[in-house]
Amino acid sequence: MSVRIGINPLTWTNDDLPTLGAETPLETCLSEGKQAGFSGFELGHKFPRTPEVLGPILKEHGLDLVSGWFSGELLTRSVEEEIEAIKPHLHLLKSLGAKAMVYCEVTGCIHGQIETPLSHRPIISEEKIAEMSKKLTQVADYCLSEGVQIAYHHHMGTVIESQHEVDLLMKHTGPSVGLLLDTGHMTFAGGNPLEVQAKHADRIIHVHCKDLRPEILKDAKNRDISFLNAMLNGVFTVPGDGFIDYSSLFKQLKASNYSGWLVVEAEQDPAVAHPLTYATLGANNLKALCAESGLDIVQ
Repeated sequence: MSVRIGINPLTWTNDDLPTLGAETPLETCLSEGKQAGFSGFELGHKFPRTPEVLGPILKEHGLDLVSGWFSGELLTRSVEEEIEAIKPHLHLLKSLGAKAMVYCEVTGCIHGQIETPLSHRPIISEEKIAEMSKKLTQVADYCLSEGVQIAYHHHMGTVIESQHEVDLLMKHTGPSVGLLLDTGHMTFAGGNPLEVQAKHADRIIHVHCKDLRPEILKDAKNRDISFLNAMLNGVFTVPGDGFIDYSSLFKQLKASNYSGWLVVEAEQDPAVAHPLTYATLGANNLKALCAESGLDIVQ
C-alpha cells in the first residue's frame, strides 16, 4: 500500500481567521507548496469553487486536489436538505479526482469565535449523536454513490471533539462514513491518536498531521482560552516539531495497510511562522517518517 503527502493552505492563509495571510495570493500558496515537496492541496477560502476554473490552476502547478472541508448541519437540517447543500462541493471534489470529503458537524461550534473559551463548546448526548449519525450515514451513502467518501473530522470546539465522542460516532454510523484522524485535534482534546488509530483503523480514510507545542498547549488548557487564541499563541506546528509520537503512528498506519493522503494541516500565524520554511519542514519530516515506517510515497 502507498500514501501521498499533501498540505492545507492554512499554512499560508487561515479560513477561521481570514486576516491571517489575507495578502497572500493563491499562486504563492500553490507554488510554495509544490516547492516544499507536496503533491496535492486541500481547499481553502481563496480557491475557486468550480472545476472548470480550479482544475487548470492546479494542473499548471502539477498538483492534485486532495479534499475539502464541508460544514455539516445535520443537527438542524434534514438529510434531503444536507444532500442539496453538499452537491456543489461534491461535484467539485468528484470532478477533480478527490476521493474523500472532509466533513464536520458545525451546529453550535465555537472554534471560530476568538473570545469564546473552548470549555463553552457544544456537547450533545449519545442519543443525539446516534440521531445525527443515522442521518450522516444516509448522506455518506449518497456521496459514496457519487465516488467520494465522507471523512468525518473530529474538531476542537464542535460536538465531536473527544476520543469518546469519536467512538460513539463510529459506533452509530455505517461503513460509508469514514474517519479523518487529526493527530493535533485528538491530542488537544485529551485523547490518544494511537488508540484511535488502533481501534478504528478500518474506518480511517484520511489523516491530518499537525503537532503540538506542549508548553503552549498546557497554557491554553490552564487558562481555558479560545481555539483561535491558542492557535495565535503557537500551539500548532508541523509534524515532528512537537511532542506527538508520529513514529509509532506511522508504523501503525503501515501495519493496517493505510492507503490515502497524509496532510500537513498546521495552522500558525504566517507572520510569525514563515510558511515556506514550515511547509518544507513538514514535508521533509513526513518523508522521513514514511521511510522509517516503510510507507511508500507516491508523488
